Amino acid sequence: MKIAILGTRGVPNNHGGFEQFAEYFSVYMAEKGHQVYVYNSHNHPYQEKSFKGVSIIHSYDPEYKIGTAGQFIYDLNCILDARKKNFDIVLQLGYTSSSIWHWLMPKKSLIVTNMDGLEWKRSKYKPAVRKFLKYAEKLGAKYSDYLIADSLGIQEHLKKTYQKDSEYIAYGATNFENPHPAVLTQYNLEEYNYSMILARLEPENNIETILDGYRKSNTTNPIIVVGGLNAYGLGLQEKYREDVRIQFVGPNYNQEDLNNLRHYSRYYFHGHSVGGTNPSLLEAMASSALIIAHNNIFNKSILNTEAIYFDTSHQITQILNEDKYISLNDKNTLKNKEKIDRDFNWDIINKKYEQYLVGLHK
Repeated sequence: MKIAILGTRGVPNNHGGFEQFAEYFSVYMAEKGHQVYVYNSHNHPYQEKSFKGVSIIHSYDPEYKIGTAGQFIYDLNCILDARKKNFDIVLQLGYTSSSIWHWLMPKKSLIVTNMDGLEWKRSKYKPAVRKFLKYAEKLGAKYSDYLIADSLGIQEHLKKTYQKDSEYIAYGATNFENPHPAVLTQYNLEEYNYSMILARLEPENNIETILDGYRKSNTTNPIIVVGGLNAYGLGLQEKYREDVRIQFVGPNYNQEDLNNLRHYSRYYFHGHSVGGTNPSLLEAMASSALIIAHNNIFNKSILNTEAIYFDTSHQITQILNEDKYISLNDKNTLKNKEKIDRDFNWDIINKKYEQYLVGLHK
């Protein structure tokens, strides 16, 4: 099978979730004997023409010059090049900046699109942008030959909204097995005596709800908020500046550090309410974190009963005051790690993708 992967900045990953998936999956498919091509931005740090058996095609990406609009031009360049290559399958990761070019997609290739999350629900976007994103989602659903949903919630949305079936294949993770507390000294933390949030500082991640509840609780433990301080984050930092327990510590992109911070936390708050299977949630499960999650279908379809759920800040206060860490920790964390091995291990996810795409190609 000759397959192209579009929709990322490229591999090896130096950006985010889709790039990480593209790296793992492309290498896996190459090892299985398929011809795999990944499109990279022309200015990606990796400039070789192959990566672990995967062919790399660099396409001009003007995002560094003109901002977000450059993504649309980059996707167009990738699509125009793909028209020349006679791919059996074009796997698109996301639809936001590619679906408007649907009429230029290679006619002889099967177009398979991972529909990502509900981007148009993100409150960080202005109304006009959200309207466009919803339109782009409609185009992606309509003009792709086949759809992949990375969560049951997204699968349900695609069926209900567009009457389109999709294949459910989640994101992947690898269990973290060798914790070491050295990173805690960097943040002046003690093992299992702090909580944490790791997220983009955006309203739909319910950070304010969590911190409002934390501020009203009786706990003496600190909570660290790991993430870049945008305008919204600066506003939150100002709001809670008098509570010494609430600490905005900025971003940390070192995966080993993050795994250890999650592992040694008392509670890990996952407030995400928009999107599909969130990579950071699986990574928290893989790190043996005891998770307090926002009560929505995306989180519950992954965590089931192995989490504490909240809707309001008052519930956060109650959870912290009751402090059931000792009674819940082993039960929840062990079962969540079992789920990673059973359902979300990268080998399993890669195999599901391969079997699905091979089945379409036959």
